[in-house]
Amino acid sequence: MRRVPRIALAGAAAASFALVLSACGGTSTSSGSSESKGDKGLAIAYDVGGRGDQSFNDAAYEGLKKAKGEFGYETADIEPTDGETDADKEQRLVSLAKQGHNPVIGIGYAYAPAVKAAAEKYPDTTFGIVDDSTIEADNVADLVFSEQEASYLAGVAAAKATKTNTVGFVGGVDIPLIHKFGAGFAQGVKDTKPGVKVLSQYLTQTAEEGGFSSPDKGKTAAEGQIEKKADVVYAAAGLSGQGVIEAAAANKVWAIGVDSDQYKQEALGKYKDAILTSATKDVAKAVYNLAKSVEDGKPETGIVRGDLKSGEVGLADSNPKFKSDTAIQEAVQAAKEKIIGGEIKVKSS
Repeated sequence: MRRVPRIALAGAAAASFALVLSACGGTSTSSGSSESKGDKGLAIAYDVGGRGDQSFNDAAYEGLKKAKGEFGYETADIEPTDGETDADKEQRLVSLAKQGHNPVIGIGYAYAPAVKAAAEKYPDTTFGIVDDSTIEADNVADLVFSEQEASYLAGVAAAKATKTNTVGFVGGVDIPLIHKFGAGFAQGVKDTKPGVKVLSQYLTQTAEEGGFSSPDKGKTAAEGQIEKKADVVYAAAGLSGQGVIEAAAANKVWAIGVDSDQYKQEALGKYKDAILTSATKDVAKAVYNLAKSVEDGKPETGIVRGDLKSGEVGLADSNPKFKSDTAIQEAVQAAKEKIIGGEIKVKSS
């Protein structure tokens, strides 16, 4: 992972004690009381959709599990609550820092104001935020990804797989982050097969309206695109993407998953044969690496970016039909090499 450091703060997380319930949202970790003192390990606060989204949040949880297993320390993972405010998020992060957790990571751009405020209150704690690069603080790591590059490869695969010359993109919320997914996908499609039509739809204008947490909205959007002859549909919509995958399976067309390798997700097992591939970003590795940096006494700070060159975004090849399709594989590999080599510049909007 390539890093743009600001000031590395000394310190390390040590194993100890136990976890408590946060004042805002439940937790799914182990025993203990709020009177526990001392240094604890990694804590994460989930984005909308929470654990079980088979995508973004679950990827973060995998990083937490790895850190807990390797370092043997206390961890915490806290669910969001409906209708919560920035103040609620800040209280959650402050509570985790007060309990002694280090690092503390907000999963998702919506945590930006809360991370900024909590980091000011606890300058000796390392904070992280996934999918936001706006916080400039000596004790904050901005964990971001070049999602447009993986999405470009998804577009290449879609263009090679389509038989109707129509494909679809379903974005969870109409925001710049999700525009990166849509822009990369559309560019990959057009560069590979210019005659292919790309249908695009965003489920909501804000996350509060359920764009990342409503499988029913995703299903309806995908069904609408399939009715217009889309035979490959790519979703960048968090939990809502499950509805897209369900619709694709029901209509015997291809879905492309996002963030995690959704072909391997147990909860999506009955739909997996419809999941051509997934545009992945290694949130698990980013979460784990920040925990390790704190454990090693050299906390990451500043912008920490994962991209195609570093191997932290890409396409999953778990589906044997995808992996064995020579035409798709050759096209994807050629595009990947051109992106890494700088011959292809992928748009982010």
